[in-house]
Amino acid sequence: MTGWRRLTSPRPCKLFTSVAAGALLISGCGALPGVSGGSREAVTVMTWAPDTTGADTVNMAGMPAMARTYARWINEKGGIDGHELRVLTCNEQDDAAGASKCARRAADENVAAVVGSYSRHGRAFLAPLESAGIPYIGGYGASADEFTSYLSYPVNGGQPALVAGNGEQLAASCERVTLVRPNTLVGDSMPGLLDTSLSRSDRPASYDISASEAATSYDAEAAKALDRTGDGCVTAVLGQGTETFFDSFRRLEPEDSGVRISSVLGSVGQGLIDRTGGPNSPFEGALVTGWYPESGDARWNEMREVIRKYAFGDNRIDPADTGVQTTWIAYTVLKAVIEAMDRQDITAGGISVSLNRGTEVDTGGLTPALRWRFQDLVGTAAYGRVVNGRVTFQVVRDGRLTAERKGFVDVTETLLNARSTG
Repeated sequence: MTGWRRLTSPRPCKLFTSVAAGALLISGCGALPGVSGGSREAVTVMTWAPDTTGADTVNMAGMPAMARTYARWINEKGGIDGHELRVLTCNEQDDAAGASKCARRAADENVAAVVGSYSRHGRAFLAPLESAGIPYIGGYGASADEFTSYLSYPVNGGQPALVAGNGEQLAASCERVTLVRPNTLVGDSMPGLLDTSLSRSDRPASYDISASEAATSYDAEAAKALDRTGDGCVTAVLGQGTETFFDSFRRLEPEDSGVRISSVLGSVGQGLIDRTGGPNSPFEGALVTGWYPESGDARWNEMREVIRKYAFGDNRIDPADTGVQTTWIAYTVLKAVIEAMDRQDITAGGISVSLNRGTEVDTGGLTPALRWRFQDLVGTAAYGRVVNGRVTFQVVRDGRLTAERKGFVDVTETLLNARSTG
């Protein structure tokens, strides 16, 4: 059974009398400390993600944990524009049935939005959300359907933008590129994105190797990559399987090999680098494409401080994790739109209308300014809802992901013109 949890629980109403002021101060009866002008309706939202431990599944438990942490912080400050934020969480279980159950629970609970969530099963969860008119704000981008649904408001360009950006990053350093990617429909789109970026720098198309995401060994694929790449670059985008692939690759790689390795955030992250040796990690020197500034950037300071004060030592929340970062940005969007609406009650329909009419979100430089008007959308059939086609180029130095190039790189043109692998 899919798990779900409500952040806030019923608590008794307490009435305090201030004789000197001749006023009644009410706490716990619908009003939040620091809010003037009377009580506003609470806003209930949901965040879901898989919370699993299987070797062939995804664990993104830090995302719902970050959502609950954000709610503690914002409610202590008086809520969002006077509205208490109530967060429901749901274990999506990394399968279509779990995703569908979470979406139906969101509809049953009449949530105003699903915020900062992760699921690879867009078709399973978007249909129930669309039926209930519930917006999906800042999903991780793990499902292609997030970039086509009219109720989806992505904060990044998802894996397509990462792969397109990876091609541009590699073109600056590599004469030849080998791509190792999943043998899935999503994986089938990757060579076209990568090669479009490579061709813009007059590099040849990549050598394409497809593989299972859940393999326990990639010796055959690693041998093929070494044979084809020469002293070029190998980039692997296999999600949870990326570590296993590069373990196979490093065991087969000759000591004098000039091959450079690469990947994208989500397949390689700071947690993986730390776990595999930090400065002595096999990922030392790897080129990595991400959506946001590197985790040590000062623009993440507020999020880090909130985690330090309000997560209560929850070790599921890693501030360097891209899922945690995406959740923070998604709740920044929610805050901006509720403040822009300035209403006593906040509804799902009201949030969608406000976003569609052009509410602009300043994320403090973590992304470009975000806005979802028709003219802001990329507008292609595959990536119609993308409004942020920018990525960052990072490199692993001394065991840390650091900026290889300052600022963002816009890959929108590649998304518009990517060749199909047909």
